[in-house]
Amino acid sequence: MKFRRSGRLIDMTNYFIQNPQRLIPLTYFADKYQSAKSSISEDMGIIKQTFEQRGIGTLITLPGAAGGVKFIPKTSKEEATSFIAELGDIVQNPERLLPGGYLYLTDILGNPTLVNHIGRLFASVFADRDIDVVMTVATKGIPLAYAVAQYLNVPVVIVRRDSKVTEGSTVSINYVSGSSKRIQTMLLAKRSLAQGSKVLIIDDFMKAGGTINGMISLLEEFDAKVAGIGVLLESEDTQERLVDEYVSLVKLTAVDVKEKHISVEAGNYSSFI
Repeated sequence: MKFRRSGRLIDMTNYFIQNPQRLIPLTYFADKYQSAKSSISEDMGIIKQTFEQRGIGTLITLPGAAGGVKFIPKTSKEEATSFIAELGDIVQNPERLLPGGYLYLTDILGNPTLVNHIGRLFASVFADRDIDVVMTVATKGIPLAYAVAQYLNVPVVIVRRDSKVTEGSTVSINYVSGSSKRIQTMLLAKRSLAQGSKVLIIDDFMKAGGTINGMISLLEEFDAKVAGIGVLLESEDTQERLVDEYVSLVKLTAVDVKEKHISVEAGNYSSFI
């Protein structure tokens, strides 16, 4: 079917957005639209310019017989700063306070629009780190992990607290919780992670970092490497941080249960973009 340029531009743009980080041969589009490669190249130039001007991402062209074009999602600094400020306002709502000073975050993690935006922010930071898989621990980090993995076009691996018969044999470790100093267990199915994988760890909340440190130890059992760590919300109120290199969106600076007051500020995300 022959497409006009306007139709090709719309269809190609949609295809790139739906298939981030995927290397697509120029012949795919040339055959699909029955157009010359020169015309397809001109179309991609228009799309690339628009993506970059709008802060959506960019197109990278790889030459050669095995080459093609790849869409790399990005977020502009202005958009990221605005969204993180909005996210901070949402987190500061005093109605989030639970007994014991805990925060209710389920509504944020269950909001597809917010989670999708959070995923794009993390993917923008880690897009150039050649990641093989996104890892999180059950259960609250799962929506975030899938959102990030969608933009990186990689699978998700879920660490659990107890074994599931449907996952087969597992590797388990004991780790010390950073906040409570209790010994806990986490495990991962042997089939879920290939040896030597480059792993991006994503979590919803980090206090001292004991859980993330446990996942790092678990990765050592697979000879896997930590390619990066992303955290939605970190707590400033901790004496000993077990994790040093990470990217956070929002930092929790104070919680006053009696006065029902929550204080937050932007995390360290801006220093990575």
